[in-house]
Amino acid sequence: MNEQKIYIKIIDSWPENEIVTLYKAAGWWKDYYDSSKLKYMIKGSFAFAVAVDKNIDKAIGMGRVISDGVSDAYIQDLMVLPEYRDSGIGRQLVKTLLELCLSKRIIWIGLIAEPGQYGFYSNIGFKTLTKYTPMKYEKDD
Repeated sequence: MNEQKIYIKIIDSWPENEIVTLYKAAGWWKDYYDSSKLKYMIKGSFAFAVAVDKNIDKAIGMGRVISDGVSDAYIQDLMVLPEYRDSGIGRQLVKTLLELCLSKRIIWIGLIAEPGQYGFYSNIGFKTLTKYTPMKYEKDD
């Protein structure tokens, strides 16, 4: 078996089919989404990182930051293909994105974690925002 070699890369473009595969593996892709819009999402992010397996030369994980580049930043869409989970790749992705934000002097960095992921993020340094309530706009029909 080939030695697994993973590296993290900050990108401004990537093959759409690989990004769709990651979203599908996370259960976050809907059939009606337009994959041609992914290039705008990548470019519109403050930072977009992919974890690449050198043995297959494909993205096996990703994460991104949304920010104005000055004050606050939000990490979102962190995902790793199931067969690569529990090997530290997600942690590498988060640390890469954190280091990039901190290098730009952005110190308020937040995220909304999926249920059951508190331990993962708290081990990296994230704390629960006890004085705030995450909210999402949903149009009434």
